[in-house]
Amino acid sequence: MARTLIDIDRKSGEPLYRQVRRALERGIAVGAFDPSRRLPSSRELADELGISRNTVNLAYQELIAEGYVDSRERRGLFVNAEIRPAGGEPERRVPSRIDWAAKVRRFPDRNVPHIEKRVDWHRYRYPFVVGQIDVQAFPSRSWDRCLREALFHPHVHYSLGDSVASDDPMLVDMICRQLLPARGIEARPEEVLVTVGSQQGLDLLSRLLLAEGRTAGVENPGYLDARHIFLRAGARVRGLPVDRAGMVVPESLAGFDLVHVTPSHQHPTNVTLGIGRRRRLLERAAQAGTVLVEDDYDSEFRYQGTPTPALKALDSTGDVVYLGTFSKFLSPGLRLGYLVGPADLVAELRDLRRYSLRHPSGHLQRALALLIDSNEYHRALRRYRTKLMRKWEAVCAAVHEHLEWAPASYPPGGVSLWVTGPPELDCRALARDAESRGLLLERGDIFFLDDEPARNHFRLGFAAVSLRSIDAGVTLLGEVAADLLG
Repeated sequence: MARTLIDIDRKSGEPLYRQVRRALERGIAVGAFDPSRRLPSSRELADELGISRNTVNLAYQELIAEGYVDSRERRGLFVNAEIRPAGGEPERRVPSRIDWAAKVRRFPDRNVPHIEKRVDWHRYRYPFVVGQIDVQAFPSRSWDRCLREALFHPHVHYSLGDSVASDDPMLVDMICRQLLPARGIEARPEEVLVTVGSQQGLDLLSRLLLAEGRTAGVENPGYLDARHIFLRAGARVRGLPVDRAGMVVPESLAGFDLVHVTPSHQHPTNVTLGIGRRRRLLERAAQAGTVLVEDDYDSEFRYQGTPTPALKALDSTGDVVYLGTFSKFLSPGLRLGYLVGPADLVAELRDLRRYSLRHPSGHLQRALALLIDSNEYHRALRRYRTKLMRKWEAVCAAVHEHLEWAPASYPPGGVSLWVTGPPELDCRALARDAESRGLLLERGDIFFLDDEPARNHFRLGFAAVSLRSIDAGVTLLGEVAADLLG
């Protein structure tokens, strides 16, 4: 039973039952009790207030007699929904004396667009959204087993205890021994920080390494949330152009304090940064003393050939900071990721994290560690990769059939297609009209830093949409686009 917050004044000359009755009546008047839920029984209320049941029963009898409360056989006592509006008006709040608009800090990214997400995306017929998963692919039974196992010896103390600033040692060990080697990365436990999604790693880095007067480089077009995070840290943000081979590496990175890069599948175009450019980027970052942040958000999903080694795997100094996430495969709702970097940097980031959220959920960390250790994580990943490959093949075929301006091929990886339409296509109008017909996509203009960005780009995510809906959805998209283009 939830506490009723009724106060009893034992020194008052007013009888106790009248105090209880008055408090209940007032609670009914202001809407404190939900008419659809049972009121506290006389025993429950007597135990809470430390008085006799007879006292509470007397208060309830008066409220029943006057119609405030209904007694329902075998169900208990309920607020009379009909009498409640007449029982009194809710107390009027005193107007706030604080000018919140004047007190709230204004961040320098307030004019930068946001990626708009529909939380009810699953209700749409054709959800070509980015950042969501196919919930049918989630290893629910294995995850449930690991959650339960994490609550018993010898795991329970790691799941339920306060680890202060530490991470679950078993999860860190799994990351070091089973996940990072697949990307060509060797790391010690002290070089790993577990995060609440890779975005938190980016936020911690910006708070520690960026400030007013410092400069962050981002791909253009690039990850919009990184731009928001860097601007909120007070940094200047400069765009680095992207072509069909990824980020165009400048002759010098002098003046850049930090550069954020997505080499495996460039966000949002999905192209892969080649080995030659990766080596040039490492060389020029070392010359300029620039921190490279490699955001490796979905490298597991490559459908042709072998994955390119991580940028950090090519870094002999160990200075590249690597961000990984479990969101693109397991679930974005779990909010778990990790950061790999020099031990001294990780120690500072750990201290910074401690005073914002202390540490990620111990229970989720230990359950994830058990999932990886059981090998079910890797089996589920292989099944999901195969499923995504079929969807990638289907969406590529559908785009080539139903969008006459589609290119000959798309990069063989990731969880979305970056589609470029004719110059006169307006992606904002396309997204609006498609949504009105039950189809969601992501407009592309928001990913550019330009004052007047091109509007003929958009993203088609294929992870969340069902395989059988892809062709019909792209057919509809072609019709919407044709209507707009006349």
